[in-house]
Amino acid sequence: MRKYLIIGAGGTGGTLGAYLVRAGKDVSFIARGEHLAAMRRQGLRVIRTGDEFTVNPVKACPMEEYRDRPDVIFVCVKGYSLDPLIPFIRRVAHKNTIVIPILNIYGTGAAMQKKLPGILVLDGCIYVAAQLESPGVIRMSGDILRVVFGVRSAEEFHPELKEIEGELASCGIGGGLSEDIRRDALMKFSYVSPQGACGLYYGVSAGAMQQEGECRNFFRELVHEIDLLAQAQGICFTENIVKRNLDILDSLKPDMTTSMQKDIAAGKNSEADGLIFEVVRTAHRLHVRVPAYEKAAEKLRGELSEQKAY
Repeated sequence: MRKYLIIGAGGTGGTLGAYLVRAGKDVSFIARGEHLAAMRRQGLRVIRTGDEFTVNPVKACPMEEYRDRPDVIFVCVKGYSLDPLIPFIRRVAHKNTIVIPILNIYGTGAAMQKKLPGILVLDGCIYVAAQLESPGVIRMSGDILRVVFGVRSAEEFHPELKEIEGELASCGIGGGLSEDIRRDALMKFSYVSPQGACGLYYGVSAGAMQQEGECRNFFRELVHEIDLLAQAQGICFTENIVKRNLDILDSLKPDMTTSMQKDIAAGKNSEADGLIFEVVRTAHRLHVRVPAYEKAAEKLRGELSEQKAY
């Protein structure tokens, strides 16, 4: 049986892993703190409308206690937590291990691949609305659970990837193997980044962006600028991403905010560097004008500087 390792057992990794465990797959979780203790004590509960379940027992431990050799590693942490994982992945991976990062930050797989020579690192993304409600309990607030993954070049393709796609599908996890993962991962980024940037710039939740006016227009500008960056890199979207992302935005609960907004509001580490500042750096490198992102980045730099001062 193929062995799966889920690094990060929060809303993303916990949901993904729970569905794999429920279907009888061999899954281990890397977790910590009260969440780890609760998983060991009472299993992992997923609350989803029409599909609530608990998997128990679950295999869960901190990184230093993990001694197995996984065939597939799903990396489900925030971007700022990646660096400490590299030596751990080197330690536990075997020559055929496949690493699939499903972070919000575009280009994570390629960046990890440079640090993990000899190990196949894909690119990927996940579509799920879920959060850790309490230790050992994850609440899904939507019906979507899709994982999209793939290789960046044809010569990296392995037949095992089709098998992984089939196993995920058999567990009720949609998505699957992408024919153009650069495009599909950037498609996900083209929504997540603008929503977070717009929400931070105006200090608002989704409801303000759902109403016609200045805030919604700023969201449109941000999405359009991602489209310009895609074109500059030879990436062509197959649909109008401004319309697509507005449709997604309009489907949200009005009080919804991104995890980046929540983290910054709480004074925690955030993914602002990868979701906002890196867009500006990439635009400068490609000589693409992104005035909306520059406005968002400038304001955020000032707010973060003030936050550090206190």
